[in-house]
Amino acid sequence: MSIIKFSGNPFYRTPWTEFETMRREMDLWRKAFMNEPPRHTAATVYPALNISEDRDNIYVKAEIPGLRPTEPEILLEGDTLTIKGEHQPQVAPGEKVSYHRREIEYGRFSRAVTLPTKINTDRVTAKAKNGILTITLPKAEEAKPRQVAVNVD
Repeated sequence: MSIIKFSGNPFYRTPWTEFETMRREMDLWRKAFMNEPPRHTAATVYPALNISEDRDNIYVKAEIPGLRPTEPEILLEGDTLTIKGEHQPQVAPGEKVSYHRREIEYGRFSRAVTLPTKINTDRVTAKAKNGILTITLPKAEEAKPRQVAVNVD
């Protein structure tokens, strides 16, 4: 039995292959000759997070540059951790500014993540240093792994 590569044989192509090729070619032509400004990219999720764990704790590190350590609001409801805050504009009220490029966003933000295990909410700690918020979430005793000894008769 011989194996035929589906996309390489013109007799076995799907009818959509030619349309996809044509769409890509038209996009390249439009970008090359129309000098179209780049479209806005999709909104990014803020703040960026790293979540890790060891045997006893879950660690959440969030980037919060420009915020004072007391500004972010940290909420823990069930297995959901929420970080809320607000970036203030860097321009004084009433000051007129003409931007050439504006990439620093301001306004309210909120980020919620579901935690992988139960947390001992009484021992949660948070600290901020150099624009990084580190939240230490101790695992509940019932969520920690236990080693069980096997009795041999």
